[in-house]
Amino acid sequence: MYIIQFIRGFCMALADSVPGVSGGTIAFLLGFYDQFIRSIDDLMRGSMKEKKEALLFLVKLGIGWVCGMVLAILVLTSVFESNIYAISSMFIGFILFAVPIVAKEEKEALLSNIPAAFFIFVGAAAVCAITYFNPVSGGSSMDLDQLDIKLGIYIFLAGAVAISAMVLPGISGSTLLLIMGLYLPVITAIKDILHFDFGAFPTVFLFGCGVLVGIFSVVKIIRKALERFRAQTIYLILGLMLGSIYAVVKGPETLDNPQPALSIGTFRILFFVVGGIVILGLQKLKDVREA
Repeated sequence: MYIIQFIRGFCMALADSVPGVSGGTIAFLLGFYDQFIRSIDDLMRGSMKEKKEALLFLVKLGIGWVCGMVLAILVLTSVFESNIYAISSMFIGFILFAVPIVAKEEKEALLSNIPAAFFIFVGAAAVCAITYFNPVSGGSSMDLDQLDIKLGIYIFLAGAVAISAMVLPGISGSTLLLIMGLYLPVITAIKDILHFDFGAFPTVFLFGCGVLVGIFSVVKIIRKALERFRAQTIYLILGLMLGSIYAVVKGPETLDNPQPALSIGTFRILFFVVGGIVILGLQKLKDVREA
């Protein structure tokens, strides 16, 4: 069971580390999303027995997540920008193959309240609006070397928003960081810490504080939404996923060295297929485990 939780956490971290699909989506695809949310909530508000069970589950999952995130960060900064179109194509594959799987998994809930399908458009419109009105689009990533109070607050809030997106199946927190011009700067800062260069510690500390505040704030809301308004929440999640395609397409414009948005000419079909194969493989892993 430990190996399964390690693999789950590892896969979530790989998804969380790059723009595209959130770790929450991976948890959804592998069939443990409700347990994941419930465990975080129980750790904060549950009985002593529930706290112990939640802690054991999250520690197993967390070890895999940390290993996956460290591995991703150590290699991402050297390959992400130089292969932006291949990576963007792969994550569009992730998203497009994930949407029908999520819809199939939640077929009963979705069919129970078809009028709630309106929330698909709400979710998609929200992501597209955030991307379109992005104030740092056009390649102006934040310069974290000149850290002041205003920038510190921005980094803190970005951490809270990003982790909320990572927990919620749909748009990835990394995509939001990309939109806010903080993806590469934050990844680079964390990578510096891993290489024992602690000059970026204030940035990572502020971001981490935002992450903690964000995750403890959003989990209770998500759990209640899934319990009381599951159809509406799932439709909203599907909309967020579909809308994130637009965010991924526009992602190259926010790099330190801005590049044109993904187009038909720069789309990489091979990597799109690879993304689809990965998602189908994760779904197969879930099916084998449940058999």
